[in-house]
Amino acid sequence: MTFVVTENCKGCRFTDCVAVCPVDCFHGDDEMLYIDPDECIDCGACVPECPVEAIFDESQVPEEYEHWKKINADKASGLPSVTQKTSPLPGAEERKKQLGL
Repeated sequence: MTFVVTENCKGCRFTDCVAVCPVDCFHGDDEMLYIDPDECIDCGACVPECPVEAIFDESQVPEEYEHWKKINADKASGLPSVTQKTSPLPGAEERKKQLGL
């Protein structure tokens, strides 16, 4: 099993999750983060750290987010690894409020 980043991360890119990850399984582009399923060790440390509730255990991904499993697997391997906490994207706090979080 692995963990999956879903659309709540898009436009935010908070990296609190990266700071607690014991391996380098997070990868990112200009919009969001993704988890490489081949690198994730299924520890779950990232889940409670995500301020926008974007990360799910793959067995608990809500049906409407199922397609994010493939997106993470496809995108992560071709993107640079994100290993340190950085500033979120401009407007991330507003997006978080829009999500009701």
